[in-house]
Amino acid sequence: MITSLSIKNYALIDSLQVQFSQGFSIITGETGAGKSILLGGLSLILGKRADLSSIKDVSKKCILEAVFDITNYNLKKLFEANDIDYEPQTIIRREILPSGKSRAFINDSPVNLNVLQLLSEQLIDIHSQHETLQLVDDSFQFEIIDAFAKNDGVLKTYALHLKEHKMVQKELDVLLKFKAEAIKEYEYNSFLLKELTEANLVEGEQEVLEEEYETLNNIEEISESLLHSNQLLSNEETGVLSILNQLKSNFKKISPYSNKYQNLFERMDSSFIELDDVFTEMERLQEQLEADPERLEKVNSKLLLLNNLFKKHLVSTVLELIQVREVLSEKVSETENLDENIQKKEKELKTKNEALNKLSKELHDNRTKAIPKLSEQLETILKDLGMPNAKFQISLNYGNTFFTNGKDDLSFLFTANKGGQFNELKKAASGGELSRIMLAIKSILSKYKQLPTIMFDEIDSGVSGEISNKMGQIMLQMSQYMQVFAITHLPQIAAKGHTHFKVYKEDVENVTVTNLKKLNHDERLVEIAQMLGGIEISTSALAHAKQLLN
Repeated sequence: MITSLSIKNYALIDSLQVQFSQGFSIITGETGAGKSILLGGLSLILGKRADLSSIKDVSKKCILEAVFDITNYNLKKLFEANDIDYEPQTIIRREILPSGKSRAFINDSPVNLNVLQLLSEQLIDIHSQHETLQLVDDSFQFEIIDAFAKNDGVLKTYALHLKEHKMVQKELDVLLKFKAEAIKEYEYNSFLLKELTEANLVEGEQEVLEEEYETLNNIEEISESLLHSNQLLSNEETGVLSILNQLKSNFKKISPYSNKYQNLFERMDSSFIELDDVFTEMERLQEQLEADPERLEKVNSKLLLLNNLFKKHLVSTVLELIQVREVLSEKVSETENLDENIQKKEKELKTKNEALNKLSKELHDNRTKAIPKLSEQLETILKDLGMPNAKFQISLNYGNTFFTNGKDDLSFLFTANKGGQFNELKKAASGGELSRIMLAIKSILSKYKQLPTIMFDEIDSGVSGEISNKMGQIMLQMSQYMQVFAITHLPQIAAKGHTHFKVYKEDVENVTVTNLKKLNHDERLVEIAQMLGGIEISTSALAHAKQLLN
């Protein structure tokens, strides 16, 4: 509910500050006194776009501020989602600068108009005779029925399941799309994987194979070289080992005579040992050496295979080929497991469908039960409001599509005349009739859900005295559950309010300004008497005013 309003330097308002209370508040004033200015200022606070013409004194900024008690509005999540500090007493402020730019703040946090409008929708509903488009909107019509059917809990559960259903459906669509694309590549990827798998790749094998190939391919040359080298080392007369052995013997004899000879002897001995070891190794290599054309062919084939695979996959090592094989293996595996994953998702989707169908049916059944009672109550209220022949024909068609609020298609038809043809509200009802229908609907909704503050702007235009009395009574009843304002010209409605404010103009230092004043009992009596009989208050008008107030 709105608890206070402050307006500075706006239109004909120099400075205005007013406190509001719970219940039913009346706003009256002569035509042209500035009620529209007051509503305009409030609309700016609620997110309407501003322009420089709104400023009274263009050398100063215009400031509009309202305080709302939002304790019972369950708006913490909205504040968190928009990164705004939540306060039970929330302050909304608009500033229009002399430059024409405007700024908006919620609890001193700067916000854009979209956020401000999002919040304001939850705070105040300004309703005039010409603002009944909401009535013909399907979502609002469902809101009426669901409030009456007490579907709030089921709708929340349904919304949660619908969100999960959409997520699973999206995942399934991705899998199906992937499968359609993957099938095209599956056979080719499987062929490449098979080729790499059958190659029995081993990291580092290329170097080993190349060495083995060189050995087998040059075995005769290697064998001859080893044989000749052995002869050079081991010949009894001219071999290196034999000659080195003789040198050792010569120096062994003289080594006791000098360290120099001893050192030379030791070096010769080391050389002999090393050459003897080389000879032994060459003998072993020669023994192992064996021509193997079949093995040579196998090694050559494997090297050719590796080189072909290098070219095909644009790599240069066996390790890179192994990495390519692993990637292909994952792709093929994903494709092979797709059907299993798709089946799992389809099963999960079926479960979600069953849950949504159950909830949709519960919503449908609750609505079906509620519609006759809702129609009856609406028709009863409208009868009191001067529409004795008003009839509703509300029906549901349980379809196959999951909408945001179930599977129902809604037909909300109306006729204002006895024996008249049922039609859509916007075609079957006049502006004044739509206003009364909206009043009837809001009065019913107020009993079943937390509604924002509602401000009826001359909704009673063209209404007779007795009907206006009924209108006032309905608004008064609504104010038991919510904060209600009525801008009115009718004394029958004005007398119903808990508090009464008057909008008026006055000249201050040769400048006309608009102001708003809360009336005490005596002032209120005079205001209602003037509404009944004009500026010159008659005794009968005053008596009538007292009667209305009592």
